[in-house]
Amino acid sequence: MADKTYYKAINWNAIEDQIDKSTWEKLTEQFWLDTRIPLSNDLDDWRTLSPQEKTVVGHVFGGLTLLDTLQSQDGIDQLRKDIRTPQEMAVFNNIQFMESVHAKSYSSIFSTLNTSEEIDEIFDWTNSNEFLQKKAEIVNDIYQNGTPLEKKIASVFLETFLFYSGFYTPLYYLGNNKLANVAEIIKLIIRDESVHGTYIGYKFQLGFNELPEDQQEKLQEWMYDLLYKLYDNEEKYTDMLYGDIGWTEEVKTFLRYNANKALMNLGQNPLFPDTADDVNPIVMNGLSTGTANHDFFSQVGNGYLLGHVEAMSDDDYNIGLHK
Repeated sequence: MADKTYYKAINWNAIEDQIDKSTWEKLTEQFWLDTRIPLSNDLDDWRTLSPQEKTVVGHVFGGLTLLDTLQSQDGIDQLRKDIRTPQEMAVFNNIQFMESVHAKSYSSIFSTLNTSEEIDEIFDWTNSNEFLQKKAEIVNDIYQNGTPLEKKIASVFLETFLFYSGFYTPLYYLGNNKLANVAEIIKLIIRDESVHGTYIGYKFQLGFNELPEDQQEKLQEWMYDLLYKLYDNEEKYTDMLYGDIGWTEEVKTFLRYNANKALMNLGQNPLFPDTADDVNPIVMNGLSTGTANHDFFSQVGNGYLLGHVEAMSDDDYNIGLHK
């Protein structure tokens, strides 16, 4: 028997932080996949949108894909380097996987609603848009070079603030009885991001509260400066994205409201005067994180659908073999 431990097994019966356990349970109980949402049911609604609206929807989801790609490939990987408990590592593994599910979900939307040429245009636009690329650069620079607490701030700003310039669009259409299944995916994503932002914000607060007062003040100054920088870029992105359809000011109000929510997750005071009462009520109603179909054993409605389970047989393993 070895005299010293080379590798430690994770013990879920010895929990150091109950928030790790409750977050794991919450994330696993709300697990979902995009393949269970009947997106093709939205095709009739899609055909009623103007060419301008279709372009906005495509570009919105392209931008969201970029942010989820950043979070799944770089963001969570960096946050895992500064864990406090082994269970926290498990939670971050779950978060990283779901961010990949989110990124893939947008491609499911594209493949249902768009032509191949339109999909190519969406990704070309996404990968070259100056405002999208700038916010990815700002956040990823912090992921690669920031302190553990700075990385958590950047992550919460991404999860609870930067996504919402894109989330506005499907929530608006949902409130107007359009694209209900597309919006269902977005509501499932929002439900996840709500947990992610709250959890990472909680972990930030643990570290922040351990700092001496002068370091807290210095970090707060850095935090608000970062938010100003991101909001300035987000205003320009919103002007460019929504200017032609006249939604710009409503989206900016929604952004400021969610910027305050991000600060709240970090245990900080709000920066902007905007409250829920200032946001378009149709969009606020769509923010409810309940899905449209709560009977998970039914395939009625447009909520998340569970598939039927069938026992496997020996023939199921003969994939690609000649019979």
